[in-house]
Formats: sequence, structure tokens, C-alpha cells
Amino acid sequence: MNSKTFLLGLVLTIYVLFFNPFQSWDIKMQAIALLVIIQVLWLSRVFPLAFSSLILIILLSVHFFTYEETLKVIGSEVVWLLFATFILSGAFIESGLAHRISLKILALSKGSGSLLILLSYWLILLLSLLIPSNIGRGTLVASLLDQIMKHLSKHQNVQNLGRSLFIGLSVLCALAGTMIVTGASSTIYVFGILSERAPGLNYISWFLLIGPIVIVFTMIFWFIMISFFPPENTAKEELREFLDFKMRELGSLSRAEIKMSFVIVFVVTMWMTHDLHEISISLIGLMGACLTILPKIGIWNWDDAKGKINWDLIIFFAATLMVSKLLIETDATMWVSNLFVELTSSSGKVVLMLSLVVLTLLLRMVFVNVLGFMTIMIPLAVSVGQQMSSVDPLMVALMVFVVGVPGFFFIFQSPVHLISHSYHYFDRKDLWRVGQIAVVSWVVVVLIAVLTYWQIILQGGL
Repeated sequence: MNSKTFLLGLVLTIYVLFFNPFQSWDIKMQAIALLVIIQVLWLSRVFPLAFSSLILIILLSVHFFTYEETLKVIGSEVVWLLFATFILSGAFIESGLAHRISLKILALSKGSGSLLILLSYWLILLLSLLIPSNIGRGTLVASLLDQIMKHLSKHQNVQNLGRSLFIGLSVLCALAGTMIVTGASSTIYVFGILSERAPGLNYISWFLLIGPIVIVFTMIFWFIMISFFPPENTAKEELREFLDFKMRELGSLSRAEIKMSFVIVFVVTMWMTHDLHEISISLIGLMGACLTILPKIGIWNWDDAKGKINWDLIIFFAATLMVSKLLIETDATMWVSNLFVELTSSSGKVVLMLSLVVLTLLLRMVFVNVLGFMTIMIPLAVSVGQQMSSVDPLMVALMVFVVGVPGFFFIFQSPVHLISHSYHYFDRKDLWRVGQIAVVSWVVVVLIAVLTYWQIILQGGL
């Protein structure tokens, strides 16, 4: 018996035990049983993600909600925002503008290895604004950095430089996606859940909460990397000439790049001024996506654009929203959070939050899919926060979100880790060594933000 057959048998056993007509279970227990079933299917990939998500839709419609109530989630704003970001991200890369901007920023290093590392980190953060996809950002930056490394390695040993560049890509790409509402599918999901509970949460306020702590950590992480792996003294003239050559290859701005620049400026400006016009972030994204396809105005056609849409992920994304709806409406998260708070509350607020952070980090080491992981942790964090009289539930949920997104320890913790590791500039031991220091630094930054900076922002009237 192979592992998938065993897991499928386990799923069927749980289903028969909790959903048979001969035994009555509390709805909270049934909700947790269904959560276990779907997480086993998602994590083990017994079936493709989208197919497992369709099974979830059926089970929810049969046992918890009406079919119409279940399908309403697919039409929610955040699902269509994710749809729009696939097209916007693909168009930005397709136009060539992303490649040009990346080269321009890296060229500012003037051949310095340490500065090249720092600028590559800043590039990753900047691209979160322009490419709303961790995989899209990771693939673009990894390809460009690989070209630089191959050129430099012809002239000298640059092993440490490669480690710093590609480990930094692995860790920071996911963190960059947390800064911007549209930065990644997991961020879109969490924003959709939390904005229902905090009406003042918008594009700007989200960045004000998360952006500064990611920027601070990026500087700390850069110092950690150059301490662990001091970059070699690069052949500055060689690197300068190579980057200049790559820029000359691109030539002057193309029509597609100019058009895409206007689309990006329009979309980002509209997102930033949401409070003035009150057009939803999702609708603005959809408008921008359509602009990239319109004749004369756009840069490609629908046949090309639809090839960039990951329909499987959209179905999976909608399913994660359904799971959150299930856990909240059945009070399953409240029941679990009560147990958690009872076990930790006697030690005080800080210890409770630290315990939640540790739990998040431990569970994140098991969960490969961040989006699936957030379906469990965000409703739980909101419930825990609601039971802490001196802490805003929004802060608790944001704390769990930013701690749970990056993967500091293992190659399998995100697709971007796998992409960057595939270039063979670092190994598992390198990531593990750096990760131990980096995770402590990140947790300290986040906890300081929770206890000081975030309270100031929230008291200012978020």
C-alpha cells in the first residue's frame, strides 16, 4: 500500500466516522473533522489542489451550507482581485519593463558585491508593488542574478556572493509579498478576511503597518548575510561592463513598456487613493487587467493573457475562503482558541503572544502551502485576539500572518525556495544556518512592532 492510498483511506475513515447518519456530532467537531480532511488532501496531493477544492465545495454544500451560499464565495471580491493580479503580473513581465527596471537598480551597485546584495534585496521589495506574485518575482530575479553570477564566475570565485543573493531571494520574496495588499495570493486572502472586521484597513494603511517592519528586517538580514558569507571582492569593472551591456541590449523603451508604465501608474495610484473615490481594490485591479488587453492601449491579446491565469490556484483560493467561513460560522475556531488561551493566559499578554508565534513557526515548518496554512491560523488568531481585552484582534492576526509567511529553515517551505535552490548557489545547510538567526531577528522585530509601532498606528484611527 503506497502513502497516497493510505491517506485516502484515512480521509474516508474520518468522513464516515463524523458524517454518518447514525451518530450525531457537534457541528464544531464536524467542522474540525472536515478541516483535517481537506488539509490532508491539500498537503499530500492525493488529488490535484483544484480537484480537492471541488470535493470541499461538495462537502460544504451537503453538510454545512446551501450550494448557493457556498458558491457565493467564488464571486467574492478577493477572488477576482487574484484573477486580475495574474494578468497584471504577466503583462508587466511580458512588456519587458520588469527586466529593465531590475537591471537599472542592480546597475547602481557600481560593481560592489555588498552593494549588489543589498540592491537585490531592495529590488525584491520594489517588485512586490509591480509584480503581485511571489513566483513571478522569484523567477524574474533569479534568472537575472544567475546571468550575473555566471559572468562573474568566469573571472573569480563568487561562492559567498551567490549564497547571499539566492538565500536572500528565498527568504525576502515571500516577506516582500506581505507589504502590499496585492503582493501575493496569501496577502490577498488575509486582507479579504481582515478588512471585513476592520473597515479602515486599505492599501495605504496595510503598507504602513507591515512595510516598515519588512524594510527594517531587510537591513538586518543583509547584515546577517554579509556576516555569515562575506562577499568576495568582485571584479568591479567586469560587473559594471556586463550590466551596461545588458542595458544596451534592451535598447530604448519599447511601446509595450511605455503603455505598461501608464497602466501600472494608473492602477497603483487608484489603489493608493481608494479612500477618495471608494472604488474597490478588486475592481481597480480588474480595470487595469482589461487595459492591458484592450486594442491600441494594451500590450497583448486575451489568448496570451489567459495563459497566465492559474485557474487551479483560483479554485483553491476560493476554497480557502470557504474553510475560513466554515471555521468562523461554526465557532470551531472560538472553541480551539478558548483552549489555547486557557493554557497560556495565566502567564500574561506577552507570553500568550509569544506562544502563538512559536506555534505558528512550528506549524509552518510542516505546511508547504502558505495559503492553506493561513486558512487555519488567521481565524484562530482572530479568535484568540477577541479574548485578549488589551490587544486588538487585528494586531494578533497580522502578527501570525507576517510570522507564518516566510520559510526560514527548509527548501520545501515555498515554491520560491525551490526556484532559487534549483540554481545550486546554496545548499540546505546554508539556509538552516542563516535561518536560525534570521527567524529570531524577525520575531523580535515583529513583537516590537506589535507592542509599540502597531499600537501607535491603530490608535491613530486605522
